[in-house]
Amino acid sequence: MNSITVPIRVRYSECDPMGVAHHASYLLWFEIARTELLRTTGLAYSRMEAAGQFIVVVKLEAKYLKPARYDDELSVTATVTRIGGVRIEHAYEVKRGDELLCVGSTTLACLDKNGKLTAVPHSLREGKP
Repeated sequence: MNSITVPIRVRYSECDPMGVAHHASYLLWFEIARTELLRTTGLAYSRMEAAGQFIVVVKLEAKYLKPARYDDELSVTATVTRIGGVRIEHAYEVKRGDELLCVGSTTLACLDKNGKLTAVPHSLREGKP
């Protein structure tokens, strides 16, 4: 399956007063990695929207193992684990060096401009442009 790893530096605005990354920040980092993974297919999400195709998160899970802290350099890996007729599933890992901080998963559904389920675009199914 397709996978990508992107670098993330924990920003001050993503932390609580103790300098620990807020749990919601991880979800944004998942999205950053997932969006970059989409780009590897040659398809930008903005082009999909312009064509009347949308991908929405219908399920999200995260398991926090260790905290990330302000100014940490992290790597976030997104991997496509399954593509169904109208769904795409991803797995995520957030690491600081070799230290695993968080694992997660999402299920996305493909919709048309009227909000009706539609087939996963061919380029995503093939994992290439």
